Amino acid sequence: MEKFQVVNFEFLEVATQAALEGGEVLKKYWGHLSHVREKSIEGDLVTEADQESEDVIIDLLSKNFPSHKILSEESGIHEAKNQDYLWVIDPLDGTTNYTHQFPMVAVSIALFYQDKPLIGVVYNPILNELFQGVKGQGATLNQEFIHVSTVSQLKKSLLATGFAYDRRETKDNNYAEFCHLTNSCQGVRRAGSAALDLSYVACGRLDGHWEIGLRPWDVAAGALLVEEAGGKVSGFDTQELDIYARVILATNGEIHEQIRAELHQVRSR
Repeated sequence: MEKFQVVNFEFLEVATQAALEGGEVLKKYWGHLSHVREKSIEGDLVTEADQESEDVIIDLLSKNFPSHKILSEESGIHEAKNQDYLWVIDPLDGTTNYTHQFPMVAVSIALFYQDKPLIGVVYNPILNELFQGVKGQGATLNQEFIHVSTVSQLKKSLLATGFAYDRRETKDNNYAEFCHLTNSCQGVRRAGSAALDLSYVACGRLDGHWEIGLRPWDVAAGALLVEEAGGKVSGFDTQELDIYARVILATNGEIHEQIRAELHQVRSR
């Protein structure tokens, strides 16, 4: 295969190693969990696999880049001298899936420089699929370059979405959007891992993904993969994605404005 260029290669190499080592932890505990607990929101689970995977990833990143800041799902912000670089980590995206041995789970690692994404790695250790992206250099699946789909009509598209853990308590729970778009396309899938949904948009298995209630670690790596595979990523009402805004729309680019218009129609009622 044509390889990524030297620019940012060290970052990609370490991010990939961290994802693979985190994935080894997930494989070790697969089907052998003994500690599953809820966080502050009902249904928001954490296991010993999440925690050990995070420890392994943070340890490796900290040893290689001790001056870089880290944001991780389980332990929050790890401050450091160089605030220009920020690693955003989800040591186990799809924890509920993981506890049920439903194989839509992933390690997600992204690197930002001055708030701009440089590197994105998403790894599903159960299905042995490794997605990698480098800003300006494309995206790959198991070292083969990937591209988004060419579907140009919403009615012929396959989409994915998800629902936040607080969906029972909040009115902005994506139910209305889900029902509306289900009637506008060929189907909507809900697999339970935003990182993988975005990766699947990047490699053309899905034509689009939207979601509400996400966190930075859910979307940081996957969003870069979509863009580097030729797709488009934004907010619902903004042209650029804000990873802290908790909403995302990611598509092959062809149906982006069609979905945005449908979302606006639902949300303006």
